[in-house]
Amino acid sequence: MGKVEPPIWPELQKLWHTIAETQISSRPSWDGNEESLRQFTVNLATFTRNVVAGVPHSQKQVYEIEPEIRRLLHFHTSWSSTQDNQSFKVTRALVQALSNIVTANDALISKLWELYINLPEEQVILIRLLASPDASTVLSVLVFMVNCLNENEQRSRMLCTTPVGARVCITLLDRMVTLFDAVEPSDGAKAFDIGYNLFTRLFDRRLAPELYSNLSIADEIIAPHQTTLLKLLDSYLQLSKESNIHRQLCPMLSETFFRMMEYAQHAIRRALGPNASDGPSSGSSGIVNIEVTSEGIAPPQDLDLFLPKVCEALVLTTQCIATITLEEEQNHQGASRRVDNNVYELRTAFNEARSGGGYGLIESLLELLRLLDLFLPRINFGKPLAQIPRGAITDPTGFSYLKRDLVRLLGILCQGTREVQDRVRLCGGIPVVMNLCVVDERNPYLREHAVFTLHNLLEDNVENQAIVESIKPTSAWDENGVLQNSPTNTQ
Repeated sequence: MGKVEPPIWPELQKLWHTIAETQISSRPSWDGNEESLRQFTVNLATFTRNVVAGVPHSQKQVYEIEPEIRRLLHFHTSWSSTQDNQSFKVTRALVQALSNIVTANDALISKLWELYINLPEEQVILIRLLASPDASTVLSVLVFMVNCLNENEQRSRMLCTTPVGARVCITLLDRMVTLFDAVEPSDGAKAFDIGYNLFTRLFDRRLAPELYSNLSIADEIIAPHQTTLLKLLDSYLQLSKESNIHRQLCPMLSETFFRMMEYAQHAIRRALGPNASDGPSSGSSGIVNIEVTSEGIAPPQDLDLFLPKVCEALVLTTQCIATITLEEEQNHQGASRRVDNNVYELRTAFNEARSGGGYGLIESLLELLRLLDLFLPRINFGKPLAQIPRGAITDPTGFSYLKRDLVRLLGILCQGTREVQDRVRLCGGIPVVMNLCVVDERNPYLREHAVFTLHNLLEDNVENQAIVESIKPTSAWDENGVLQNSPTNTQ
């Protein structure tokens, strides 16, 4: 049909131009109703979609009408149009037509993608389509985007590194959040799956660090879109076995870990005030002592509203690091447990990582655990601690699993590594870990992970074992499951 004489393309192009002008300008010459005009547009888009599918010659001819389709899509994704459910069938048909015009034609895809990535933001129809309240429209545009990327490194990089590309990703991440609870097998659930697949392809191409950086917002420690990306990355790492990808993620994860860690420490110290100085100092072998005043519970002195989001990102980053190091451990199962650190290069990379201030990951992790023990009172067997220090926070929103995942990571990093075991002892970390061997309903399995970590710290380390022995005679578990000084011996 595309090669018959006389050719249909000139008349088809005129028809698209006429229909675009009629809808967008609302010319008085139009004497039909709005619904019939929309239906005609759907029929025209369907015809165009079908006549070009898989035919390069026809695709090249019809590509000339892309500006008209883009104008119509811009019109039908305006705020007023999206308030009318009848406009959604038009946007879906237009997107499908646009997709078939370029699909499987690499030259046209590259031309179209470069055009769309370099348009002014207010003209980028990908952003407007992804923001559509219609899940079926979102599904159509995601299929179109996947076809455009199609294992192409350059186009994928443009999506992650250009300003417009980052803005498209931000809009998509927002939609991923709203589509997460969509019921199978709805179009919303299908759209979420395709969106997830799109991001995994970007991760496969090692673009996660650049994309994460480009999603940042000035003057914010963590942007909501970065948190969503970390959730997708955490899920991706559960399935990915590619060590080269893991290795490439180490710098990004270390930097994010330190940024979140330092921010959280500073915010908690401000909230606790004088209480922040309680607990073990370097070289101390005592437990964390909570000093409770007669005033009892009091609101934090200066609670940072960004702290819950920072802690959420910290949990995700910690889980990513744990997944990477555990995967490396499994890859070396056949080796002796006592291996050179060079074998476990990823674990070594995290153990040797340093913040901008020169602090090690192990030391920073333990300091945050000490502060969290004061800041987040435990829930034991359905009831809170009988006494809660001033400045402690009683609403756990945003802080779930933080203690558990931090102590779990510590156990992974110190396993079979004498240098790390000694670093924990020298910074007074053993009592901190012992004080976490308790039930806390906000941190399921906290006690089990703390016990495992303590085992790894003591294994074949006489000095660390001596620290525990020196604490045992002077301490006892109280009714709340907290290790406290014995009233008969407070040395």
